[in-house]
Amino acid sequence: MKMYRLPMNKVLLIKLLLPFLIVMGACTDNDYTPKPKGYHRIDLPEHQYQKFDTSFPFTFEYPEYTEIQTEGPDLNKKYWFNVRYPDYNGTVYFSYRSLDDNLGELINDSHEFVDKHIPKASAIEERVITDRNRDVFGITWEISGAGAASPYQFFITDSTQHFLRGALYFMHEPNNDSLAPVIEHVREDMHHFIKTIKWREDF
Repeated sequence: MKMYRLPMNKVLLIKLLLPFLIVMGACTDNDYTPKPKGYHRIDLPEHQYQKFDTSFPFTFEYPEYTEIQTEGPDLNKKYWFNVRYPDYNGTVYFSYRSLDDNLGELINDSHEFVDKHIPKASAIEERVITDRNRDVFGITWEISGAGAASPYQFFITDSTQHFLRGALYFMHEPNNDSLAPVIEHVREDMHHFIKTIKWREDF
């Protein structure tokens, strides 16, 4: 059997390339799994509340880290207001109506506002509110889905005189996966709002 010798220049080239090829081979991993997409950590304040008690036909408690905005002199929106979350660019919009044989219409309107989010929603969880001691009745909707514009809405009423509707919106393109901690935080605030609202008897 004949023995062949490589030319010296080829032997030198192989010696130079061999360590590099070994390292490259060691770095190859066919089982590589990409890291899941992450989001920036959001620091949330502790739940602390203060009382809202003015000339409105109801009182309630709202978060200390939010701002109350009223709608101004428009008589049709006399008791409308917003609860702003400046750190998260979010707002809960509240609209108030006096009842005058229009309860059914207002409830239907609330359902229609929620139905508008169905195309972007992955699920809508509805919960009924019944508190006979305070005459507070209503429905909350938790709207899931990364592209849902409003992840939380509700209405409450005493069924005879007062009707109040609330809806949470963020002032940027919806991405509720990244906002999940903030949305849950606001939901807890709104649950507290519902638990503490009281209709004024002298109104």
